Amino acid sequence: MREVAGYIPDIGEEFQWKVLQYGDLEVEIPLLTEEQMNLVIETVKKGSEEILKSLTISEIVHIIDRVTDCLLDRNSSYRQKAEKLLPIVTGYDEEMIRLGLTSYLKSFRKHELQRFLVEDLGNPLLLDDFQPRVKGGFSKAVGPDLITHVWAGNVPALPLWSFVSGLLVKAGNIGKVSSGEPLFAGWFAQLLVEVEPRLANCFAVVWWKGGDEEREKSLFRQSDLVIGYGGNHSLESLQSRIPITTRFLPFGHKISFGLVLHSTLDSQKAWRTAHQAALDVVRYDQQGCYSPHLFYVQNGGNVSPKEFARYMARELENFSKRYPRRRLSMEESASVTSWRQKEEMSLFSNQNKEVLGNSANQWTVVYEEDGVFAPSPLNRVIRVISFEKVEDLLPSMKPYRSFLQTAGIAACPKELFQCAEILGRIGVTRLTALGRMTAPEPGWHHDGRFNITDLIHMVDIESSAEEASERFAPYAD
Repeated sequence: MREVAGYIPDIGEEFQWKVLQYGDLEVEIPLLTEEQMNLVIETVKKGSEEILKSLTISEIVHIIDRVTDCLLDRNSSYRQKAEKLLPIVTGYDEEMIRLGLTSYLKSFRKHELQRFLVEDLGNPLLLDDFQPRVKGGFSKAVGPDLITHVWAGNVPALPLWSFVSGLLVKAGNIGKVSSGEPLFAGWFAQLLVEVEPRLANCFAVVWWKGGDEEREKSLFRQSDLVIGYGGNHSLESLQSRIPITTRFLPFGHKISFGLVLHSTLDSQKAWRTAHQAALDVVRYDQQGCYSPHLFYVQNGGNVSPKEFARYMARELENFSKRYPRRRLSMEESASVTSWRQKEEMSLFSNQNKEVLGNSANQWTVVYEEDGVFAPSPLNRVIRVISFEKVEDLLPSMKPYRSFLQTAGIAACPKELFQCAEILGRIGVTRLTALGRMTAPEPGWHHDGRFNITDLIHMVDIESSAEEASERFAPYAD
């Protein structure tokens, strides 16, 4: 079985294809020389200037909405390919891919994109023309000529966040896909061109081996902005290869967690809460930056933290039958096994601790009292820690301040805002319901930043210039 990945605009040349192997599936993806990359850069910049920047933001939103409709339609050839091939490439369960794609793609429909733009800009028409400011004068939002995206492949279709953001600011876009998931960004680009053929030369989706400086050097030098996703070590290496004159927006490793307050732990609500918490663990096997590494559960409810850990274990066992965990690499398997063995050995010195898991080692739940904040080896390995007061958690969390992102929370309204105030001060940038940790809302502030505003610069016409221009108008005499 063979599939063509990526997307290259018309540069008038034949190019080399790299074959990536995934079992019986061969994925062919363009591998450009430095000279061909320069042709692509020139073509994409020109296409952005002549076509993309001539479209209104309403027209761009309409195009993306039509593409999204196609990808949500299970009868479309692109959606059928996604449901068939992404499980092969990523190893994730077919049903998990299907449900995950639907939930994720709904963020890119027309009304969600409009909210996305309003959230960041207030007035989306700033992307089309100068708009009046309350204090006087006018402003316009101007996007880059070229954005380069270096995407990760840990979560299917992840590139859409930055790709769509780049389109909304009318920039030319060149994306480097990961070997972990090289398909979806190319399908999205192909669909964009099918919906609006004029966009054919406004973007490219390519691949090269990480650290290939020959192919990176020219691209990074000619980019206005590079957006990078991945581990912190790889992003540090990437940054060292980007010229000082090119802006760099990194999205690195993050740690997210759950927080369950005792007010939610009665006999009627606790099962539902545990189910939602387990769902956050199961989705893409904790590979997203917003996936939980551990859950803090407060003492004092009708259901104790230890009982809650057992509830989660039962839910993870049920989920493992419906959504089997993907097959782990040797390195991942060794990491999980070593972590679990270490936890089991500690049972001899800690009688209040429990290590739960099934015989196939598909998941692990560790319960302990007053444990410290620490990352999980992921792949359905989770720690449940009991606590008394939210303030007691802060000392062990503060050293991870620069890594904190999402907190999935189960609390009553008053407690929700109290926790948001406390957690926001130590670096948490997003609070969401349990069961929604891996599904950010449209327009969310990724790592506390603005998706659109970070990509643009503002051009201001001050009121003094506007007033002075009146003296030179033909009707002034």
